[in-house]
Amino acid sequence: VQLQASGGGLVQAGGSLRLSCAATGRSFSHFFMGWFRQSPGKEREFVGCISWSDDSTTYANSVKGRFTISRDSAKNMVYLQMSSLKPEDTAVYYCAAQRNPNTAQVDYWGQGTLVTVSS
Repeated sequence: VQLQASGGGLVQAGGSLRLSCAATGRSFSHFFMGWFRQSPGKEREFVGCISWSDDSTTYANSVKGRFTISRDSAKNMVYLQMSSLKPEDTAVYYCAAQRNPNTAQVDYWGQGTLVTVSS
């Protein structure tokens, strides 16, 4: 099983960036595909997730209205579209798969991709 995140980079405040996560190695039809992030000196935090089965989404309050998660089941891809980026969004972003997003348990982690937002 592999979750491969990509798309990170340097962007100015107010800009946009789209992260991608390629999910391979098993069926994720009963999973919630999520994004987490970790800033220097801080704990990893939940950003949002999408249900693979019904496309329902949940977002952290800090990104609600600015970030959008979507998926392409044909390509086994999950996306995180980030808009109106702020310097405090600077972090390493990780994609993840969870059977139950209401717990802290993450069943699969991908490697991170660095997003840097300059002021």
